[in-house]
Order: sequence, then C-alpha cells, then structure tokens
Amino acid sequence: MSESSKISWADFEKVLIVAGTVTRVEAFPEARKPAWKVWADFGPYGEKKTSAQIASLYDADDLLGRQIVGVINFPEKQIGPFLSQFLLTGFPTEEGVVLTAVERTVPNGTRLA
Repeated sequence: MSESSKISWADFEKVLIVAGTVTRVEAFPEARKPAWKVWADFGPYGEKKTSAQIASLYDADDLLGRQIVGVINFPEKQIGPFLSQFLLTGFPTEEGVVLTAVERTVPNGTRLA
C-alpha cells in the first residue's frame, strides 16, 4: 500500500459505521440484480432503509431480526424507484455478498471502534 493511499484516524472517524437490527424486508423486483429492500433500527439514529444485493445468499426470513453493520452518513442514493439511506456492509464473493457479522449482540446504534 502506498503512503498516499493511507487515511488518517480523523478520516476514519468521519465514517459512521454502526450496528442495527433488521426490522423489515421486502422484495425489490425493479432491481437489476437480485436485491431486497431492507429497513433497520439504528437506535438513536432511527430507522433507515436500503437496497441490498444480497438475495442470492439470504432469504427475507434470514434477515428479519438479524443484527447488521451499516454506514449511515453517506448521502441518500436513488436506486430506481427506491431511496437508499445507508450502506449495508458485506464482502463480495462469487456466490454473492456475505454480510458483515456482529459476533455478539450490541445496542442498536453502537459505533464501530
């Protein structure tokens, strides 16, 4: 990694990465790739929604009540007819995106440290 690609601690602190719990999941048939509409409770930050291309690995029932990790301070993004309010984090694989896991339950809104 080059010195110019490194970020400072202050840069990292700008990214609001927090835990939330999935409260609602709906089909997103208008999406180009298989996706779900996902709502999550981020505690003091409120409920936010996103479009997530995770339908190849996760059924709606797998997601409901699951604790997830989201970036909640990106600008909102219009995805077709849906307004995405956070980035659901995960790791892309050949089979699909594997969600970032929280090893033990933490309060919704807890920030990644």
